[in-house]
Amino acid sequence: MSIAMTTRRQWDRSLLLGIWFICLSALTSPLMNGFAKLLGETYNSMQVSWARAFGHIVFMLAFFMPRFGVRMLRTHRLGYHVVRSSLLFISNLSYFFAITFIPIAKAASINMIGPLIVAGLAWPMLGERTTPGRVVAVLVGFIGVLVIIRPGSEVFHWAALFVIFSAFTNGMYQILTRKIADTESPETSAIYSSIVGAFGMLLILPFIWKTPQTLAHLAMFASMGVLGALTHYFVALSLKFAPANIVTPFSYVQLLGSVLVGYVMFANLPDAMTWLGAAIVVATGLYIGWTQTRR
Repeated sequence: MSIAMTTRRQWDRSLLLGIWFICLSALTSPLMNGFAKLLGETYNSMQVSWARAFGHIVFMLAFFMPRFGVRMLRTHRLGYHVVRSSLLFISNLSYFFAITFIPIAKAASINMIGPLIVAGLAWPMLGERTTPGRVVAVLVGFIGVLVIIRPGSEVFHWAALFVIFSAFTNGMYQILTRKIADTESPETSAIYSSIVGAFGMLLILPFIWKTPQTLAHLAMFASMGVLGALTHYFVALSLKFAPANIVTPFSYVQLLGSVLVGYVMFANLPDAMTWLGAAIVVATGLYIGWTQTRR
């Protein structure tokens, strides 16, 4: 077997692993968002976001520290991690706030613009090549988002703008995650992704804290950290195996999970225009991912 064939097979295997892990992250995320929406009806969004971040840290330490030891905390890119963590916390806070007003499936449809943002920023920030066709696809994807939120119509809700902002900050988070993936392990990237939300929020938490009223609420608060940790660990693993502008379009799986969670938990289903806009966004994301795999 030639060196070229061996290298090609290794690349294909790495690419498939990257896609697999990004799809896993897109399945755990909707369930976390469902819990966040339920909790947001009773508790402050900042408290919900803190629980997600703090639970993330606790889970990562409990699950990975016995295996990796303190070396998982060693990093030469602390500044990058602080910026990443800030972006992620802002993204989560914006999203959790938005879904207290709009259905999860609609928010997830708008959030699909995140991979397009990554694709648009991957060339200037990561040096990953792009083409005029991909630039057009990104613009078409934005049109799809406009179809979903329909600004100026009676179905438009201002909270949709917070989802767009959340998608942008999350896209920046993924770009920076990819930027340090060559020097930082997925475990290190995952645990540092929540340090700002977990510890920075301690200054504000006493002023917004509300004790969980039921065991069900307590369980949801606790599970959000686990689901969030798994989600971002899967993202870090995905970006370790494959370029960001290839794997991130596959996060469209999150849309299907969000529709299911929205229906089961809240009896909400997207309307026809939301499906149309989501189809446009997903199609453009898939096109970008497909063209990136071509020579």
